[in-house]
Amino acid sequence: MNQHITLNNGMSIPALGFGVFQSAPEETTAAVEQALNAGYRHIDTAAGYGNEREVGEAIRRSGIERNDIVIETKVWVSDYGYDETLHAFEKSATKLGVAQIDLLILHQPMPQHFERTVQAYRALEQLLTDGRVRAIGVSNFMPNHLAALREQTEVVPAVNQVELHPYFTQPNVQRANAEHGILTQAWSPIGGITFYPGWGDDTRRSMLDDETIGRIAEAHGKTPAQVMLRWHIQEGRSAIPKSTNPERITQNIDVFDFELATDELSDIDALDRGVRGGPDPDEVDPSTWDLTIPEA
Repeated sequence: MNQHITLNNGMSIPALGFGVFQSAPEETTAAVEQALNAGYRHIDTAAGYGNEREVGEAIRRSGIERNDIVIETKVWVSDYGYDETLHAFEKSATKLGVAQIDLLILHQPMPQHFERTVQAYRALEQLLTDGRVRAIGVSNFMPNHLAALREQTEVVPAVNQVELHPYFTQPNVQRANAEHGILTQAWSPIGGITFYPGWGDDTRRSMLDDETIGRIAEAHGKTPAQVMLRWHIQEGRSAIPKSTNPERITQNIDVFDFELATDELSDIDALDRGVRGGPDPDEVDPSTWDLTIPEA
């Protein structure tokens, strides 16, 4: 049974979701169907992933009531701006095959063009007022980005989805989120960013091979991935693991029948290296990436 977390607007979401980042469209439908069969009820996608249509197809095929599934997706920066973001909602909703999106968030802070980010967020606020989304939020926002956004908008983001795993815990981001009542949601929660092809360098090592995590996993009769996901949940975060492997998809949600001790949580916390695996939003301008979102 998945635990639930109540957002700052009263909406409840499962603590553990299922992500489809870097899942090829042709693999996504089967992976999401497997996840739903395994008990996941929160699916996280993004316009920039290019697989919203396949996520929607899997949800329809599942036969599960629409109201029982939380759908989260993200607006890409090429669609930032007030009218552009309203249209981005239409594109995503059409591809997903839904009238209402549960959680719609901005994919990047894009501080290089922050006025567009602010206008995009104001569009999210309007969609929330209109009932077309149930909650709104942000992704990859650092404390300075959150502070700047709060100065120019009305609705506090419900979530901030950021890179967060035992080797990169972003304590300053977690503190800023908590101060605003924003849920910290972890992407790459088991450190996949540190060994995805095309990211980092050959010196990076999978957290699945970490000795500390391995020792804790052995003590509980669990996998290293299950231990890391349990760590997130016990520390009050939402986590979005991804996989296209049916066995791992099922394993990753089997984390509610054990508990990590306080010293085990501290040992995992101590693994933080402070080294980001993904792009730094203050240094990289995502509008320069060759990514535009096609019409539905």
